[in-house]
Parts: sequence; structure tokens; C-alpha cells
Amino acid sequence: MEFRQITAAERTATMFPLQSYAFMPSPWPDEDEATYAGRMRFFETTVNLIAEEEGRALAGVAALRMQQNVRGMVHDMAGVASVSSHPSARRQGLVRGLLERLLRQMREEGCAVTALYPFRSSFYARFGYVGIPRHRIATFKPEGLAHLVRADLPGEVERLPMRDAFDEWDKLTRRLLTERHGFAVYDETRTAEFRDDKRWVAIARSGGEVVGALRYRIDQYGGDLVASDLLYSGPMGRALILQYLARHVDQVGRVVMLLSSDEVPELWGTDFEVTTEGRVSFPRNGSPMVRALNMTALSGTPVGSGAVTIHIPDDEFIGGTWHLSGDDGRLSVAKGSATPQATLTAAGFSALLYGVLDPVEVVTRGLGELTNEGVQPLTTLFPRQMPYIFADF
Repeated sequence: MEFRQITAAERTATMFPLQSYAFMPSPWPDEDEATYAGRMRFFETTVNLIAEEEGRALAGVAALRMQQNVRGMVHDMAGVASVSSHPSARRQGLVRGLLERLLRQMREEGCAVTALYPFRSSFYARFGYVGIPRHRIATFKPEGLAHLVRADLPGEVERLPMRDAFDEWDKLTRRLLTERHGFAVYDETRTAEFRDDKRWVAIARSGGEVVGALRYRIDQYGGDLVASDLLYSGPMGRALILQYLARHVDQVGRVVMLLSSDEVPELWGTDFEVTTEGRVSFPRNGSPMVRALNMTALSGTPVGSGAVTIHIPDDEFIGGTWHLSGDDGRLSVAKGSATPQATLTAAGFSALLYGVLDPVEVVTRGLGELTNEGVQPLTTLFPRQMPYIFADF
């Protein structure tokens, strides 16, 4: 058995059969392979690893080069994807071996954090990952936003095909990367594929600035307007996009839209009927998972006040004893020598860093042990803050 890194050009012959069998209807048409091969120019910067025996690929994993905002600080991120194996090679540790190599390599290449969408969370929990919120799906009738049609808002919305909207849409996502906790974007090579997206893009502008964007399609007359993430830089951007959706009354029956977990569409109007659903199931709709890969790279992260020494045992990437302190609102990380006030797993620390669990919940989830002296400083250093990952990979 050989583990090796392959180029994007090699993915079609090695990883495509594994991915297609794992994630797509099969047998697949011959044209699917040609379509896949045509996309490989967008994966030139992706790190691809396969397990191969006698020239036959039995398992594969990949890391997309991305960036992610963690509490206001942008880090290089490894977006783990394309995890698949041949049925005859499953339960043999091949994926585990590949993932260990992949995470090690991505850390060495500068990635401070990593994220993925799991087929089963418990599998990735063994690698130190912890769950964060999945996007919500809001479903409503456009007439529920009728009050916005009459509103005189200082801005306008333009409908464009993605090829014409791409530059403005991409600029907005990269602005939101610097502003929203958890937000993640691909590198320029991978992002370029979005130019070929066949959906409409509604671009909202106010004062000459792009303040909102929404990718969508309409499935049929009287049917659904199906939209991806509602992106906006402030309340005006959101209002302009919602006003635009309201103008589709008598054309579509419903709007189905993705939202961040902190969005509250029930407050968008009076007597506004909406169903908001957070759906998590396996293997198709797993909630995203994240973990830290490099402790010292987290220095400078915006945090609260306090100081604490923690110990993270048995982790190749962030294991050890660390002294954490909030100096003038920024995290300071140093090797610790004092007796730790908390013992955390890699997942437990990552949960605190990303703001999805508080210290007591870390203990009740079995992700750590805290002394009484450790609870308060960890609570104030890492206040609760729900991340919105946006990028689906």
C-alpha cells in the first residue's frame, strides 16, 4: 500500500471513481467523467492524497486551500473534502491514515484551522473536530414581505447572471470574511469556478457600494425561488434583498433560502408566516465541524479578559501545556509551566475557541475537566459566539 500526493490532473482517474460511487447516483453516465475532468483546472491548488495498491486507488482525501475568520482574525484554513474509499477497502484504516497525513501537511504549510462536512460526526470527533451550527432553511411566501414593496429604501437591486456579477459577489464575500466569525472563502483558483454558476445573482447596492447579494434560481412559474446564503454587510443590504424577493409575488409560490443560525426571519414583518428549519442528518446533512491546528498561530485573536493555564493531552497538533491570557483584548499564547486549571481535548479547546460551547458544556460533553479556578477565566476569555461558516465544500 502506497500513500502519495497527486495532481489535479490525476484526480479524474484516481479520485473520481471513488467520489462518484460514494456521493453520486451510480453507475454514472460517461459524460460525468468528462465534466469532472473539465473542472480540474479549479483544483490546481488543492492538496490531494490517495492510498494506492498495485496502481489502483483505494481511498482518497483532499484539502481545499481556504481562509476563515475565527473571532475576528483571518487564518489559512484546510477545507477537508473528497473523503472516500472503495467498498472493499473500507474499515481498514486507510482514510484515517490519509487524514492524519493531510492534516499534518496542511499545518506545516501554514493552516491554523481546519473544517469539514462529516458523513458521520463521531468519526471525525476522533480527529479532534467539534460541531458548529449548520445553516438554517427559511421557507415563506413573498407576499409576507409586501410592506417592503412600499418602502422607499436608499438603494437598488440588480439581477445579473453570475458571469456578470462574479467580481462584485466575490468582493462582498471577501469583505464578509474580515467581518463575520466563522465565515470562510476558497482561494482564487477554486473560487473561479463560481463564474460558471448558472444561477441568477441579485446584487444590492446603496450609496454606490455593494451591500448584499443572493444567488438563486426559479424552478417553475408558481413554484419555488430557491436561494443560497443571504449575504449582506448590514441591515440595509438585507432589507434591499428582501424587498427584491417581495416583488416576486404572483410569480413564485414560495421562497426557500439558506440563512445563518443567528438570523431571525420571524422578525422580518408583522403577521409574517415563515418556517425556519435546521436539518441535521447523516450521511447527507451533517453539521460542519472544525478544529484548531496551531496554537501559537492563534495569538492576536480578539478575546475577552482573563488568564488560565490549560493542558491538551495526546494531540499531535495542539497538544501540550499552554498559558492563555487576554492582553488588551487580544489572545496571548505561550508554553505553560504552571499547574493547569483545565485539561481539554483538542475538540474541547476548539469548541471554546469557536464559541459553540461554554466551559461547563465542554465538561458535560466529556471534552475536558476543569478546576473551579479554570471556569471563570475560560468563560470570559472565550465568550459564546456562534460561527457562520458560509462556504459549502
